Amino acid sequence: MTINQSTAARTLATLGAFLLTLATWAQNQVAGRILDPEGVAVVGANVYLEGTYDGASTNEEGRFAFETTESGTQTLVISMLGFATRYEAGDLSYFTDIQLILQPAVNTLTGVTLTAGTFEAGDNSKVSVLKPLDIVTTAGAAGDFVAALQTLPGTTPVAEDGRLFVRGGRAEETQVFIDGMRVFQPFNATANNIPTRGRFSPFLFKGITFSTGGYSAEYGQALSSVLLLNTTDLADQTKTDLSVMSVGGSLAHTALWGKQSLSFNTSYINLKPYEAILPSTQGIQWQKPYESISGEAVFRSQGEQGILKLYTGFNRAELALEQDDINFEEAVPFRLKNNNLYFNSTYKYFLETGWSLRAGASVSYDSNDIGIAFGEVEAREVASHFKMVLTHQPYNRFNLRTGAEVFITDYQENFQSVFEGAPLQEGMFQEKLASGFAESDLFFSQRLALKAGLRFEYSDLLQKEFWMPRTSLAWKTSEKGQVSLAYGQFYQSPRQQILLYSASPEAQRAEHFLFNYQYTSSGRTFRAELYRKNYESLSRYNTPFIESGSNFSFDGNGYAQGLDLFWRDNKTVNNLEYWLSYSYLDTQRLAENYPVQAQPNFAPQHNGSLVTKLWVNDWKSQLGLTYSWSSGRPYENPNLPGFQESVTRDFHNLSFNWAYLIDQQKILYFSVNNILGIQNINNYQYANSPNSSGFFDRQAIRPPADSFFFVGFFWTLSNDKTSNQLDNL
Repeated sequence: MTINQSTAARTLATLGAFLLTLATWAQNQVAGRILDPEGVAVVGANVYLEGTYDGASTNEEGRFAFETTESGTQTLVISMLGFATRYEAGDLSYFTDIQLILQPAVNTLTGVTLTAGTFEAGDNSKVSVLKPLDIVTTAGAAGDFVAALQTLPGTTPVAEDGRLFVRGGRAEETQVFIDGMRVFQPFNATANNIPTRGRFSPFLFKGITFSTGGYSAEYGQALSSVLLLNTTDLADQTKTDLSVMSVGGSLAHTALWGKQSLSFNTSYINLKPYEAILPSTQGIQWQKPYESISGEAVFRSQGEQGILKLYTGFNRAELALEQDDINFEEAVPFRLKNNNLYFNSTYKYFLETGWSLRAGASVSYDSNDIGIAFGEVEAREVASHFKMVLTHQPYNRFNLRTGAEVFITDYQENFQSVFEGAPLQEGMFQEKLASGFAESDLFFSQRLALKAGLRFEYSDLLQKEFWMPRTSLAWKTSEKGQVSLAYGQFYQSPRQQILLYSASPEAQRAEHFLFNYQYTSSGRTFRAELYRKNYESLSRYNTPFIESGSNFSFDGNGYAQGLDLFWRDNKTVNNLEYWLSYSYLDTQRLAENYPVQAQPNFAPQHNGSLVTKLWVNDWKSQLGLTYSWSSGRPYENPNLPGFQESVTRDFHNLSFNWAYLIDQQKILYFSVNNILGIQNINNYQYANSPNSSGFFDRQAIRPPADSFFFVGFFWTLSNDKTSNQLDNL
């Protein structure tokens, strides 16, 4: 009996101690108050200990209280819609009567954005001034996204070239990237004074970012601007697209299974039938009109935490022609065979705790076999780009992006003269460029944001390193308006021909200053931007053209400054969208073979565009008109004193397109460039020697034809029976 009493006593004592411990644990209380920055109570906030079910919501006074059995160091989490989630770590005793301030979250729909120097095009971008549909339905663009971008302020439509000229910079000063990876030959090869086109199909891209200055530290080797093309993540359905055009045809197919998809397209272009009906009339006799076959393929695989994209494209083009030349009695022959292959692979993986990894590689091969009057030229370029980027966003007010990349370029060019006994001239260079960057976005509030970054580059060819700070600041002045400031330094290696022949080339430098105002309301956007760009270390040479006998220096300089204006409205008139842009450019440079600082021929002082798009429901048609204008371009007239002081007449172009829906999936499309047949003059070519009267004769450099007509039939086959190619025209 005594033993049983003793056992019972011990059992009761143990049970009592256990209950006492439970009581002690239950007495651990967490309490406090949550306020906003103005001292107002935050009602309904969720407050809890991380990793537990212990928590409560704040009352009308912002107060909360709950009990917990936890002890020691804990993390208190406070979350509320419209506010940034806050984490407080400390000993549990610290949370007995705590007062905390919640900061408003930066709303992705209403918050400030960093827009200085940048145009966005994408359905998911709240600062979009253009959508993917706009890029490819602009009259006069003929489905080329580059031609559509030339209607934006800051660009100059150089009709005989076709590439992007931005704010007084040469076309080589703009670089193109697909999913963050460099495209080394983004444009088709062509002959002198015949405009080129972009190599890529518009429908591959979900969005376009066009930075006319002050762009991110992630991108380099561009003095003026970058064009960022982002491919779609995953196809929405299986479908087939067929096209029959006045210049060729195309076939595209997309297969979708699970979270993988494969898209391919191939196209054949031949201008011979078109030239037979509407031959070129301006100093060109085609021996073999432009002919090309090209194809692209994209594979996408989306996992739970990552996405893989593989892209490849090829193009084979050939042409032969004779061009009038003021210095020769007979037309000068030219022929070209171009082969281009491009591969791009990117992988993005979302890690834990707010980290993400993006890695990629791109490789390109480009060959040109060129026949000219004096010989044969063979050029080969093999280039690659490898990149890795880490991004961390611990909370929605701050993100950090850092990465490293390597560019490798091998270029070789051989020239064999037609003159008997002339030796083979061979030239080559290899450039290896390594770079790293770090950049962060900091949102102080809904109204104020800062981007700050630093880029480092080292060129093995130039044997030099470069540091490039870049920053921008944005302030939201009202619900619909904001101002932005941006500053940046940029370096770029000289052009291929200079790297080929110069014994000691140097990098060129530009410095950007930008001030931007943007107003965005429902269906309307207004942008105004002032900028200043300073050039240093520009390449110079002492011969009419770059050649092996040229003497080079790298002490050139210059500037570009001006004002860009943009207005878009798709609300005032039903079914009508239009945008209006204007650019004023004041620029001069001492570069290339210029004897003095002067305004370059590719940079007119004034540019303007009006783009309209009207949907007529009764006609089942979309009608488009684009009017482009620029003031005269300067040129060198050896019959007059001074340099680059003569000016061509103004440029005018009115283009029209009409897309008619035969039914939901069949479209008949018609367009005409320069519908009025205005005889524009791009430049003048002067004789090398004066005539008997002591004057230099000249001939006008004009487009091969004043107008270009296009007719196409487009048919889509898909499961939903509603998809069509209207957004690809």
